[in-house]
Amino acid sequence: MAENLLNSLVTNVIKVSPSMRIIRIKPDEWNFPPFKAGQFVVLGMYGSAVRAPESTDEYNAQEPDKLIKRAYSIASSSTDEYIEFYISIVRSGSLTPRLFNIEIGERVYMSQKPTGMFTLEQVNEDQNVILIATGTGVAPYMSMLRTDALHRKGNIVVVQGASNSWDLGYFSELKLLDSMFKKFTYYPTITEPEKEPAGWSGDTRFIQSIWEDKNFHEKIKFEPKPENTHIFLCGNPNMIHSMKEVLYSQQYKDHTKKEPGQIHAEEF
Repeated sequence: MAENLLNSLVTNVIKVSPSMRIIRIKPDEWNFPPFKAGQFVVLGMYGSAVRAPESTDEYNAQEPDKLIKRAYSIASSSTDEYIEFYISIVRSGSLTPRLFNIEIGERVYMSQKPTGMFTLEQVNEDQNVILIATGTGVAPYMSMLRTDALHRKGNIVVVQGASNSWDLGYFSELKLLDSMFKKFTYYPTITEPEKEPAGWSGDTRFIQSIWEDKNFHEKIKFEPKPENTHIFLCGNPNMIHSMKEVLYSQQYKDHTKKEPGQIHAEEF
């Protein structure tokens, strides 16, 4: 086994919920290059690594000497000494059950070249930005907020959806930012309020229903339109598809290298 491929060390593991983890990783004797908030890298572990107890039978059994690789968005700031990832377990998957069993000090593979176009770089700072996420899709937005997004001239909104409140990763940090910055709004929603032990007083609708509600515009203090707002979508493909259909009907267009638009999507 080529152990030298495991080029990074785990410096912290934070249990967000039974199915969510925040993992911080630091390069071992190499320097992580500068990156743009919203980009991703590849993490990897060998098939011989032990899977977490909560995992189920592996969908595709892996050979012990095979390096299993998957792409993950960076959640940390470009100025942090570590690289942070927000990860949800796929119980029958190959990599996440192994990552969920990892401990501080263990080694993992991390690619040395961050990549991706899911950034604020091509959005004029006077434009409003609405960052919509489900599950771990909030990770690239945390990198944006922790780097320089909050200093933009336009309004910035994070709409985060999950089944339950305990799966709203970074909830406390986002609530704090909402209280500190006048042009920032955090709007969480959950879809299974009946499972909340202490109750839930917030929204319980799917994101596409919230978007079409005029009360949402009052909450964020502006009316989003294609001429003044860019929409970022990250998370469940069903959410992204549903939101795109709504946005297309409102004259929003996909952003591509060849043709600039207002919809930026990252699916996983």
